[in-house]
Amino acid sequence: MGMSDDQLLGFNRGIVEEFRDNDGKCGGRFEGNPMLLLTMTGAKSGRELVSPLTYHAAGDVQVIMASAGGAPSHPSWFYNLVAQPSVVVELGTERFEATAVRLEGSEREVALAGFAAEMPRFGDYQAGVEREIPLFRLVRK
Repeated sequence: MGMSDDQLLGFNRGIVEEFRDNDGKCGGRFEGNPMLLLTMTGAKSGRELVSPLTYHAAGDVQVIMASAGGAPSHPSWFYNLVAQPSVVVELGTERFEATAVRLEGSEREVALAGFAAEMPRFGDYQAGVEREIPLFRLVRK
């Protein structure tokens, strides 16, 4: 059973605080994961929202995956990026504006393989669902 929206927001708030308090590092179940914070505009609310996300580094580009932990449906933040791809990325202590570009075709397959090689559970997420899990490249402005 998944978390309610309010539970997820509370959970994420704690991760965001830990990230910012520790120069972009998180412990516990996120120990060792490459993490970033993605600030975006809510598709329905128009509010500024922050999501902590694991990413895969493809050279100097960050790739994020809308896996929702292998859930059968996309996470809420996926719809925010589709509606408004302009975002702010916090990576370690760096903060920059970027555009989230959805990956398709062979570019998506290469990025998915990279994710799975670095963190095998992400490959398991895709194998365990019928939906094609979206990936986005974060392009600095």
